[in-house]
Formats: sequence, structure tokens, C-alpha cells
Amino acid sequence: MPLRQLDLDRQPFANGRVFGAAGAYCQLLGTASFAVDPRHPVNARIVDLDLAPRDASGMVRFSADVRILMPEDPGRGNRRLVLDVVNRGNPVAIRNTDLGVPRTPEPDSQGWLLQQGYTIVSCGWQHNVPPGTPRLGLRAPEATRNGEPLTGQVRAIVQVNTPTDRIGVADEPSPVEHVAYPVADLASPNDTLAELDYPLGPRRLIPRERWRFDADRSHVTFDDGFVPGKIYEVIYTARGAPVTGIGFLALRDTVAFLRSASASDGNPCAGTLDFAIAFGGSQTGRLLRHLLYLGMYADEDGQLLLDGVLALIAGPLRTEANWRFGQPSFIGSDSPGFAPPFLDEPVPADGPRPKVIHINTSAEYVNLDVALIHTTADGQADADIPDDVRIYHLAGTHHGGGALPLDNRVFSSVATYYNNSIDYRPLVRAAFANLDAWATRNVVPPPSAYPRLSDGTLVPRAALVSSVAELPGPGIPPRRLYPTQHLDYGPDAAHGIASFPAVDGGSYPDGVPAVDTDGNERSGVRHPDVAVPLATYTGWNPRHPSIGGSMMNLLLNGATIPFAPTRALRAAWRDPRPSIEERYPSRESYLSQVRAAATSLAAARYLLESDIDEILATSARRCDEFIQLQSPLP
Repeated sequence: MPLRQLDLDRQPFANGRVFGAAGAYCQLLGTASFAVDPRHPVNARIVDLDLAPRDASGMVRFSADVRILMPEDPGRGNRRLVLDVVNRGNPVAIRNTDLGVPRTPEPDSQGWLLQQGYTIVSCGWQHNVPPGTPRLGLRAPEATRNGEPLTGQVRAIVQVNTPTDRIGVADEPSPVEHVAYPVADLASPNDTLAELDYPLGPRRLIPRERWRFDADRSHVTFDDGFVPGKIYEVIYTARGAPVTGIGFLALRDTVAFLRSASASDGNPCAGTLDFAIAFGGSQTGRLLRHLLYLGMYADEDGQLLLDGVLALIAGPLRTEANWRFGQPSFIGSDSPGFAPPFLDEPVPADGPRPKVIHINTSAEYVNLDVALIHTTADGQADADIPDDVRIYHLAGTHHGGGALPLDNRVFSSVATYYNNSIDYRPLVRAAFANLDAWATRNVVPPPSAYPRLSDGTLVPRAALVSSVAELPGPGIPPRRLYPTQHLDYGPDAAHGIASFPAVDGGSYPDGVPAVDTDGNERSGVRHPDVAVPLATYTGWNPRHPSIGGSMMNLLLNGATIPFAPTRALRAAWRDPRPSIEERYPSRESYLSQVRAAATSLAAARYLLESDIDEILATSARRCDEFIQLQSPLP
């Protein structure tokens, strides 16, 4: 078995707190050591695995951080494993299925998954997570040729929000540090720094004498300073290529070990697991799309390991893991990880496959063209979706979900409108419950719900721009945040080796959800606060002029554009949308309509009936806050 050893320290989780019928949980934290055969046909799908060092028996060795949360009394578990695919080293499953204050520390959270008795397993898969932090990482072997490290091109994209003369070359859109590929030659005349006004815009090369690599080989200093809002592209030659895709084997073989190894092998879960479901969000939703593409849901013998896969807010992308010098945190469509096929393959005749649920928000449609996962290649028709796949669009929500009170700050960035404030976690929770029932008991989940060409709910971008033109404020940015182009990364791209800059081969079709007269989306799974609105909720939100680039969307951020509280304020705002006062005779009337919408959604199984009261409580807070507003913008 490729997982050779688990070295784990055991301690009570959450100070021994009891999680419902499952009781107290323990946390097992430590290291998994692996030895994989690079000659195995399945393992050969991993780029450069054949160039990794081998031990005396011909195996490639590596290790990863592992965390297991399991009931102290295994008999109180539900015999299901959740593979919590960590995002930049951080677990995501609990925080995306718990209600309450977003990003509550796990020990203090509701623990919905724990209350049901799931064993939750997290394994590091990303090679450039910094060591010595609480984040779960991977120690990947380095590919060599004739004993020498490999060199190759790396492309980093950075957009700053405040003036600075120094940036890092480890691509990262959020404030999380990663280990950069070291620059091979600090003085190379072939390395370039370019300034762009928007992604894939015209490149303005900055003269080489105006910028330089720092001595740490991971930062760039520009004498003239980096301008907030502009996009900077660094293309350089790096030295030293870890096998980025070996993380797929770490995930696969950890699940295989925990499901089938014996207690004498050191398996702490021996005899306690019958099913496994993978959960990934954003970066790791994309990783799960790639895992499905590679077939890494089965072990080396073809035995199914993952019974279900939930890919949350992944868009149409895969990942740059399994590319030489790949950057697994890169989020844009101008990446080798953005490439066909975008559709799920038909159910294979030669073996089982996991049940799959894709969940996306308005932000993935407007910014990343997620419509590609359910339309034909020419964009002229709806595609056929396999029977073992569901696709859910969470209408009026944005990447990462929203919360109250209203705010327009995002990490170190600032948005023009209030952030999208719809909390989509109740809908994710219901989808996970449906996936579990489908994967373990063959209970068919609710139908897919997403915008379609056939009923006019998927429309060209120009139609959306026209529909929201009269909303207060500057409106939707004129360009897609991440242009979706056919990009050619050179002759070795099929082998996982990219050349930069890529050659632009033209645009993919650009379909977005149609909206109603309020600017709210008509299709998909409509959260009760979207179905009974107090605002327009979007997947777009321009960067604030204070941070530059105001003609671009702020990463994958959406907006809340509140309705005027009264008819008089509506006139003062010159707002074409009816006011709250004109829509709802009273607070009680509004909440009654929200309850009806939530009850209908629960009856269709897109929402758990037990979460209706939580929805109502949030809607009441929303109403109380919105009727006090004096402006639709911060």
C-alpha cells in the first residue's frame, strides 16, 4: 500500500466538547509517509513523477501533513469519511457547512458535520505551503535530469492595492504567503516585467534596467513603483521543480489507507468506514475537478475510493497542480489550468465513478464563464449532463459567500458597492446532505438548477449589461475580470510544461444568467433572501477608485445594492426599483413571504427544513439594517 506510515499525535478536539449523538471528538495530527511506484500506469499520469528520485526498490518517497477528526468512541460515528481538501493548507468542510458567524474557528463552531458522526480527514497536497505553520502541506520530491535540477518558465501575476516598489513572485490573490520558485539567474536579460491595464490586456514591457530581482530570489523591486490597480506580469526562469501533481496521490492513498488498512498497519480508522465523500471549495473545488479528470477517485487497482465529490465555487477551471512549475493557487482563466474539457464525462462503462455535485455562484458566471460546464463547445446549445452529476447555481450569491452587517472591505481591498451579503451555506449544507444520501443510499437528489439557453435564462453578457444599466452607482465593469480565451501554451503543454506568454486563439462563448427588472437572477437555486429581495444581489462589484483599477471587478466579489427604504428616498436616489415600503406593507409581511419561499425551497430539498428558522432570523436582521440605509452605496 503506497501510504507506508502514519505518525500522529492524539489530543481532544475542542477541549472535549460533545457534538450531539456523536459525542466528543479527538484530533489526530501528524505526518503520512508514502512510497509510490512511478511505473504504475495510473501513477504515470503525474507529470515528472518519472524524473523524481527513487529508493532502492524503485519507489518515489514523499510525505504530507495529515489531520483526522474522529469520534472518541468510533462506534458513535456514522461510518462515513469526509475528505476535506484543504485550501492553501486550511480545512474548508466545517466552515462551509456550519451556520452562524463566518470563519468561526472550528473548535467554537456549530460542528454540523461532527454532530452527525462524520470522520473528517485533511491531507496536505500543495507543494508550496510554507513549512512551520499550522497549515497542512506536502513535501514533494524534486524532479531532476542527470542529477541536475530542472529549469523552466514561471509566470506570476500581481495586482496591488496600495503603492509599493516590491512584490513577490509567488502568485497569490489573497493575503496568504506561499513559497516561490527561486529565480535561476538574478541578472537574466530574458526575464520580463510587464504592466497591463486588465488581464490579457496589451503588455507594456518595463525596461530591464528599471527593475531587478531581490537577493532572496523571490521578490521584484521596481524603481518607479507598482501602481495600485494595474496588473503586473513577471515571467522568469526558475530553477528547481517539485513534482506538483504528487499531491493527488497523497489524497488518493490517504483515503485508500484509512478505508482498507488494518489496525496492525497503524490505521486509526480500521473497520469504522464504509463510504467517503470529498469536499473542496474554490482552489480545492478546482483541484477536485482535476482529480475527476485524472481518475484519481480510484486506487491503483481501480477500486472506487470516493463515493461522492462536492466541488464548491470551482468555476470551469482545473488547477496548475500537475504542471511543471505549476502554481496551484492561481485563480484566473489565463492559466494552463483553464482548458477543455469543461464538461463531465459520460458515466464510464468500465467502472464506477463518484456521484458529483458542482455548486457555483453568480461570481463564477460573471467572472469565470462557468456556463462552459453545461453548454456545448460552440456555446449554441445546452449540453447533456450525465445522470451521476448535478449542477447547482446559487443565484444572487458570490464567491466565498456573504454576511451581515454590510461592508465593502475584502482583505486589503475595497469594493465600490457593499459586498454581496447572501450567506449561501444553508444551500451548501442541503446539497451535501443530498450528496451523502445519493452516494450511500442511492437517493436521487433534486434536479440540476442552472441558467439555460433553451429557456432564455442564459444570455450574452451584453444583455446583462443592458439590464442593469439603470441601477444606482457605476454598474457592472465593462470587461470580464478573467477573459476566457483559447490559450496555446506551446508544444509541450500536453506534457504539463507551459511556455509564456501564451498565444491567444480567440474567445470562448460568454454566457451569464439573465436577470429580472430588479437586477436579480431568474434561474438557479434562489435563496429566500434573493426570491424575496431587499436589494439587488450580484456576482460583480467594481474595485473602489481608492485602490485603482475601478474599471475591473474586485476579484470574485459580488455586490449588494439595497432598495431605497421609502418611496421618497427612491426618488432622491433616482432608483428605478420599487422601494421596500412599496413592496412590503410591513416587516411581518416581508418575513411571511421569506418563510413561504424557504418552505418551498425545503419541500424541493434544496434547503433543510431544520434551517428555515436560521434563514428567517437572518432575514429579520437584514430588514432591520436595510430600512435604516440612506444611500445604496457605502
